[in-house]
Amino acid sequence: MQTRNPFIDDLTKMANGAVGALTGVKGEVEARLRDQIARILDGMDIPRRDEFDAVKAMAAKAREENEGLKKQIAELQAKLAGK
Repeated sequence: MQTRNPFIDDLTKMANGAVGALTGVKGEVEARLRDQIARILDGMDIPRRDEFDAVKAMAAKAREENEGLKKQIAELQAKLAGK
């Protein structure tokens, strides 16, 4: 868009160029950041989702069994106390 004022036209061109440059820089920064985060996560010992779910299920089952064992112990202690 041309105006009658060349100064305004030059400012518009500069602004458009700056926006284009910033867009390119933003993309480069995002790519490098993703790479860096991926390297950091690869170095960590983080379990996979399926491993986490398996351990979670085992813990839930163990808690259920523990509650049953607590009841059995309480019953046995009551029998021993009552002799």
